[in-house]
Amino acid sequence: MEAFIYPKKEEWSALLARPTASYEELESLVSQVFLQVQKEGDKAVAAYTQQFDKITLNSTSVTESEITQAVSCVSDELKQSIQLAKANIEVFHKAQQTPTVQVETQAGVNCWQEKRPIQKVGLYIPGGSAPLFSTILMLAIPAQIAGCEEIVLCSPPDKAGKLPDVVLYTAQLCGVSKIFKVGGIQAIAAMTFGTATIPSVYKLFGPGNQYVTVAKQWATRYNMAIDMPAGPSELLVVADSSAFPAYVAADLLSQAEHGPDSQVILVTTEKTLLPKVQEEIKQQLAVLPRKEIAEKAIANSKMIAFVSDELAIDFINQYGPEHYIICMEKEELYVNAIQNAGSVFVGNYTPESAGDYASGTNHTLPTNGYAKQYSGVNLDSFLKQMTFQKISAEGIQNIGPAIEAMAQAEGLQAHQNAVTLRLNDLNNE
Repeated sequence: MEAFIYPKKEEWSALLARPTASYEELESLVSQVFLQVQKEGDKAVAAYTQQFDKITLNSTSVTESEITQAVSCVSDELKQSIQLAKANIEVFHKAQQTPTVQVETQAGVNCWQEKRPIQKVGLYIPGGSAPLFSTILMLAIPAQIAGCEEIVLCSPPDKAGKLPDVVLYTAQLCGVSKIFKVGGIQAIAAMTFGTATIPSVYKLFGPGNQYVTVAKQWATRYNMAIDMPAGPSELLVVADSSAFPAYVAADLLSQAEHGPDSQVILVTTEKTLLPKVQEEIKQQLAVLPRKEIAEKAIANSKMIAFVSDELAIDFINQYGPEHYIICMEKEELYVNAIQNAGSVFVGNYTPESAGDYASGTNHTLPTNGYAKQYSGVNLDSFLKQMTFQKISAEGIQNIGPAIEAMAQAEGLQAHQNAVTLRLNDLNNE
């Protein structure tokens, strides 16, 4: 990791940059796949699966027998771990349920807000070198709590044309039965348009590589909603002498091993911490199974010393990290000052891995600075908030004249008439 000591503000733009490819470079391919899937359905999905994943499938649907066999192959220890995580995620997301909001804004004018589930949702579960079965927990559990009627899951097949046993086990544990061995752009396109095999949905969820990220954004051109633009993983740690260098290095590497386009940042107000963390990274990296991947991500990453808390906080809010770990003596200052982050981890004993798996919070989070505008996935991500109102005769008499005046001022005569007719009838009773 390259170190920067007390950088000037005019140098920050380079430090804030992510190592992601330009999405414009990928749009031509994404648009081509979408058009073919829209036109040819399952035939196009199969062709792109063969082209991108190098596998030819007789069927993309996962059968009951495949699920049963997969469940029997997952160890009891792993099953118990997944069940523990599931329980905590359920507790946290059920706590996000809110009652109906109801108020009489004026005598005779009753307004209320109720939540309704999005009926059909699509879950994309990344595969590749690290099948993220934990993402199923993060998406399927709140979808079930919300009451979504149809949950469709797509994940890329391995070289044998299968999904990992643990992916199928987790899916069935979470009540997901519509599971398809399809990944990448073609999976997003299939859930957008629907095919003879794969149902279309109303909203897409789940992280993915840069191709999946662009595909999700492209899907919005076809009236599809998405959870957020979620691309390569990232982590920012702010630490001082109260932090353990070994812990800081481990946390940085935990995100670096996701992929070569991941990015990790260390921010500190004590520059003497930097070489200590550098040495720990070197030692821990040497024995990681995913060393080559992590090394590439570390090459894209930075450690930065700032002269003051104020500058450090300003930089962190401008960066807007997906994951943000605070290991500072002035913990409260940094917790209260953060405005832009997907998920925050506080203290030396709160690794980002806890949020990825088992603490209960959701790990599907905005990346690439989108934490400035987007929230991470939560229960409300799977719900729509609908407003209702019922106005009595007394109520329309109370607010009717104001409506008439405002409609007239905007030149909308029919709006005014809709009220005037009612008021005239009431006045003539």
